[in-house]
Amino acid sequence: GCGSIQSPSTQSSAVPSSTAPSASPTKVKPAADSDFDPKNFSHPLDITNQYFPMAPGTRLHWKGHAFDEDNGERIAREIDFTVSDLTKVIDGVQTRVAWDRDYTDGEVEEVELTYYAQDDFGTVWYFGEYSEEIDNGKIDDSPAWLGGQQKARPGITMQVQLATGTKDYAEGWGPAVDWNDRAKVDQVGISNCVPTGCYHDVVVIAEFNADEPGKTQLKYYAPGVGGIRTGWRGKNEKEREELGLTTQATLGDAELASVDKAMLAQEKRAYSRRPQVFGPTAQMQKG
Repeated sequence: GCGSIQSPSTQSSAVPSSTAPSASPTKVKPAADSDFDPKNFSHPLDITNQYFPMAPGTRLHWKGHAFDEDNGERIAREIDFTVSDLTKVIDGVQTRVAWDRDYTDGEVEEVELTYYAQDDFGTVWYFGEYSEEIDNGKIDDSPAWLGGQQKARPGITMQVQLATGTKDYAEGWGPAVDWNDRAKVDQVGISNCVPTGCYHDVVVIAEFNADEPGKTQLKYYAPGVGGIRTGWRGKNEKEREELGLTTQATLGDAELASVDKAMLAQEKRAYSRRPQVFGPTAQMQKG
């Protein structure tokens, strides 16, 4: 049913859609991370890519579980993703800032500022992140990378022309913190159901790290919505995280103002904790 969380083994059997993105790699030339050029961002905040739309005030919430290898038990997992009305110039491009909050067994585990922009061709790019890892209610670590700082480079979050059989690409590169995730189109034109409903023309992006072979995270995206599911595969994937979209909402003015306040406070800590990354950059602004 539409409210069920499918296992990874059943996800690939969804019925293809006749209006799905082309699966022929010979007909398209997908964007590559080497294509990045600040001159190609005339309206970077207009993030309208159908598989990764970012309207300020949008909040997506996913729930599911992961596997705790230490005690051999499942643990509850939740992720909250909010698109703010804040912007930040990174590597010569004005980016939209989002707020990611990760929860394990009901406790906040990680809070991130993440940065996105869309180029003139419709590709959504990822410009970096500032992460606060929480342990017993206190910040334990705060890794960060931003495009243009410490040799870091932006990468691709979502291409426009999605086709199987195409090359993998960098989602960004932050060498100072060993951030080098890559991605590849895994499936196109499938149907998939999560608690918020059933979706068609879904694409699946496989995310991986060359330094960790045998581990793959599968991200499912629906047109007009964005991410609806997270799955996994690989013999070395110990966490086995599975999440489904449970809420898609638009925040009111008061809620968005509260988010802004929390994000600005977090960025203030970023300047203090990671001055070598944030020091050369201008502070976030509303826009």
